[in-house]
Amino acid sequence: MACAALVLQGCIIHTVRTKPANKASKFQQINFQDLINRYMKKGDQKTIEGVYSVSGMVMKNGKNILGTLREKTTDRKENYATVAILRDESNGREFIELSLDSKDKASYSIIGEFNTTASGNLLVYKHFDAKGKDTSYTFTRDENAEILEGVRVINEGAMQITFKLTYVKIAPK
Repeated sequence: MACAALVLQGCIIHTVRTKPANKASKFQQINFQDLINRYMKKGDQKTIEGVYSVSGMVMKNGKNILGTLREKTTDRKENYATVAILRDESNGREFIELSLDSKDKASYSIIGEFNTTASGNLLVYKHFDAKGKDTSYTFTRDENAEILEGVRVINEGAMQITFKLTYVKIAPK
């Protein structure tokens, strides 16, 4: 009897339930990016809060066989990411960075944090990597926080590798 019940249970066809299609709402809808843009319009324009387009470059410096200094750009990516920088002031940080590259997600990962120095024009940025390899950059900003430029330098033997990030504010303007 128990054996027959197990056989019958294996024969039952399970149907896959699909989510019902989203019904059209009578209310105006906005996505997360629109919400961020509306939030940014209310604040101080000289803060680093905003939506940015990110570009990056990797340069290697070293001496060739003749001993002359040689600089080579090994990687360059223009506008490869869109991020939002928001005020946080919790957990010992002033600003958090969220990636806006994926649309309509239920939640957004914090991929970095910024802290300002006493002068206000220098920022310390800590980037969180999914592999657990967090990296730090030193950023400078212009007076209106329209452009943020970050540099990280590491030495590998006789070679020096420079990572440069450039954030250009696209909202609010």
